[in-house]
Amino acid sequence: MSSQPNSLADRDLRSVFHGQTHLSQLNEFGPMIMDHAEGIYIYDGAGKQYIEGVAGLWCTALGYGNEELAQVAYDQMKKLSYAHTFTGKGHEPSILLAEKLKEMLPIKNAKVFFGNSGSDANDTQIKLAWYYNNVTERPEKKKIISRVKGYHGITLAAGSLTGTPQSHVGFDLPLAGGRFLHTELPHFWRYGKQGESETEFATRMAESLESLIQREGADTIAAFIAEPIQGAGGVILPPKTYFEKVQRILKKHDILFIDDEVICAFGRTGNPFGADTYNLSPDSISLAKALTSAYQPLSAVVVKDEMYDAFLDASPEMGVFGHGYTYSGHPVACAVGLKTLEIYERDKLFEKAAGLAPQFQERLGRLADHPLVGESRGTGLIGAVELVSDKGSKAGFPVPGQMGAKIAKLSQEHGLIVRAIGDALAFCPPLIITSDQINEMFDKFEMAMAEGLEWASSEGMLNN
Repeated sequence: MSSQPNSLADRDLRSVFHGQTHLSQLNEFGPMIMDHAEGIYIYDGAGKQYIEGVAGLWCTALGYGNEELAQVAYDQMKKLSYAHTFTGKGHEPSILLAEKLKEMLPIKNAKVFFGNSGSDANDTQIKLAWYYNNVTERPEKKKIISRVKGYHGITLAAGSLTGTPQSHVGFDLPLAGGRFLHTELPHFWRYGKQGESETEFATRMAESLESLIQREGADTIAAFIAEPIQGAGGVILPPKTYFEKVQRILKKHDILFIDDEVICAFGRTGNPFGADTYNLSPDSISLAKALTSAYQPLSAVVVKDEMYDAFLDASPEMGVFGHGYTYSGHPVACAVGLKTLEIYERDKLFEKAAGLAPQFQERLGRLADHPLVGESRGTGLIGAVELVSDKGSKAGFPVPGQMGAKIAKLSQEHGLIVRAIGDALAFCPPLIITSDQINEMFDKFEMAMAEGLEWASSEGMLNN
């Protein structure tokens, strides 16, 4: 689409530097300018309505236009618009939110460190792991293991943890020095061997992780970080028994387990946390996104008291704990976060979302029969379909990502926003979605898929 002179789209092109965007394509077709939103729907500048099928960026769990969150932000801005948490200062919103998180999370004896985003939460995790091993006199334990296609943020350190090539190319990432390692992607449908069961595949993936640990030396490994479900990597679910086996290996080799719940937390997987869904016992947890339903930037790192106590014991020698952000524990963000958690609990939103999950997964599962779909996968209210040119061989397309982008564009034309991750299409709607809206969402997607199939056939892109 062309941008009219001096329109918002034209002014955007002249002034705004977009992240996670193909810049030459943006310059050719122009930006999509969003105007307002309500509930699960968002509207562009022309008034066209779209179902926000990915909750923004996996984050707007309560949808849009929530009056309670707007009001609590306004009230907190009037009362205490800003206060920092440096030099021992505190305020009620951060205290109450930390207490509430401790009550909810699988780590009971813990401390909560606040930041602004999932990226800075995982940067904090890296620094805490390094600091912890320094003060416990194990300075050689510094390497962090993540997974291929894991997504843990986009800053220099968190981006080094992230296992997607697009996050590295041109940025000189991962950072040099050998502190960031990546183990195999545990995607059974894609990488399981012929005749191999899912549990056998999980064993092979766990053994591959242990082999990496042994090659590098367990005494050099500080931590392993994983999302319960690899969200931005394509909604990759862990194979059965995977985390059970991985956690056993981590404990055996005295390696910290960091649970990145930035996408999975707060009801997304059918339970309050991904850790509940997959029986995880982490040493620390990263939170963001749905912590405030994206109404304010806020993240949290939750660490076991064992780690905090080590920091405390070392403080006479180390002096000031020299980490923190200007907006750590921002009172407005914390007030909004506290109200968000109150709404989740009061309205039994996690339970309601879990009750809708069978319908969501049934509609998602139906897509497995489509000629373009190699795999449909998901749990709770998150899922994806993987597109292929040949179901039998699981072959992709001549230009990787082209088919995914085409289906995302066709979906948008039908009034649905989905996330194209290469040739996987991801769904992660607001938790407030209704049964009728789930059907509306998948009906729109099925129309886009029918048109996409016709286009792929006309272009000679299919082998099946």
